[in-house]
Amino acid sequence: MQTILGAGGNIGGQLALELSKFTSEIRLVSRNPLKVNFNDQIFQANLTVKDELFSAVKGSEIVYVTIAFEYKADIWEKLWVPFARNVVDACKEYGSKLVFFDNIYMYDKNELSNLTESSKENPCSRKGRVRKQVADIITSAYSSGEIKGLIARAPDFLSPKNSILIETVYNNFLNGKKAIWLGDANKLHSFIYYIDAAKATAILGNSDFAYNQIWHLPANQSKMKVSEWIELFANEMGTENKYTTFAPYLFPILGLFIPPVREIKELSYQLDRDYYFNSEKFCRAFNYQPVHPSIAVKEIVELLKKGN
Repeated sequence: MQTILGAGGNIGGQLALELSKFTSEIRLVSRNPLKVNFNDQIFQANLTVKDELFSAVKGSEIVYVTIAFEYKADIWEKLWVPFARNVVDACKEYGSKLVFFDNIYMYDKNELSNLTESSKENPCSRKGRVRKQVADIITSAYSSGEIKGLIARAPDFLSPKNSILIETVYNNFLNGKKAIWLGDANKLHSFIYYIDAAKATAILGNSDFAYNQIWHLPANQSKMKVSEWIELFANEMGTENKYTTFAPYLFPILGLFIPPVREIKELSYQLDRDYYFNSEKFCRAFNYQPVHPSIAVKEIVELLKKGN
């Protein structure tokens, strides 16, 4: 049994599809899980409750954590660390391997121009400090031999939902407006195609040698500026390539009108400098070629058109 804790969202559903290439026994766990594959086992649970989490993990060979708590620092500080401890304890109790889907918030902001698995961890935000605490719990558990686990990290998403490129670029172009970027559009910025992220997570979980280490999931290694990403969307949507940028010091004002910006404010350092996510380790180890950005944008636009 391979179990996904947090089976909705950007990654959970796509991961279930990818895992079907490795097993027919997949358990999807969330508050309101929905089948992705015909044989999926549905398991309803509130994963912030220890007993329910333990019940969800019981009988699992591999546990994938793709849960996403509400994107607010105070909620992260309340929920993430107890959840991580409970997941580790449950995997230890039932002998389950752990694959933890992570982000880059714990890295030192001065490492952003070339992030690798060995980049210095020194978070400068509340959310980043939470993610470091969580990562430390997991790495400590697998380093001490309590569990067998790995951490799979991803940069910002290129996906149909919960993606800044969709919220500020695609949606604006769709409504005949200029695209918006909250930062310097002339800086490099890595995005990972959600299908690459899910596929690679499934590969890692089913590769025994991948455990007890950190992996960067395969973002395309093209060093692209934000302006080039915006241009890809404009070309694919057949619209004029126009955009407006906002400097980080304007975020408090924008947050009055765009609530999500309030939570992005503390991470504005990711938007004012080059942000390059190096995933050479994974690509070399698995001879993997990520989807080219132009193809990824084309597929996303086509998918969103079908949904409208």
